Amino acid sequence: MQFIDLAKKRYATKKYNKDYIIDKDKIEDLKEILRLCPSSINAQPWRFYFVTDEVVKAKLATVSLHNEHKIKDCNLLIVFTVQHDLADFGNFVKEQLGEVATEKFKVAQQNLSTEQIIGWMTHQVYIALGFCLSACISMDLDATPMEGIEHLPYKAILNSGTYFPQFAVAVGQHDTDDFNHPSVKPKTRRNQEDVIISIE
Repeated sequence: MQFIDLAKKRYATKKYNKDYIIDKDKIEDLKEILRLCPSSINAQPWRFYFVTDEVVKAKLATVSLHNEHKIKDCNLLIVFTVQHDLADFGNFVKEQLGEVATEKFKVAQQNLSTEQIIGWMTHQVYIALGFCLSACISMDLDATPMEGIEHLPYKAILNSGTYFPQFAVAVGQHDTDDFNHPSVKPKTRRNQEDVIISIE
């Protein structure tokens, strides 16, 4: 299947098949795909928590606002977190990314506030989200990105230290009576001429 067909097929699943179990090889592939995600200056300011444990998933579901049932029913929950400790991040850059990246990070620290740097790192995590959603549909897996989570309770449940939970993605297979499935509710997008400007 070509990528354009996958883009047409992918949608935000609202109801998951509770009995569906993702093949372990697909989960391992997703882990490796996220590890390989691109990021500015190769910063990789993230950790991805793969949660299949039903007890932990249930705890996270209770602090997920209107997304509770998706998290309870999906087979896999991936929590995307971003590093919030600039000292730890600076050490990582220096030790693993080399002189060029280290110098770029020093310049950023001189010219940007802590909040701006964390904002920049958070933007990198959204690149990983795009990779994840594309990977899921290519594996015939349904996925739902969810910013509707309670960040501090997530942090406590995951014991994520200096990594701050930004959003989560439910992964699994849609239920046959999912009201948001394209067969029931066709996908709607703005016209191409409204969002694409060609400069030729």
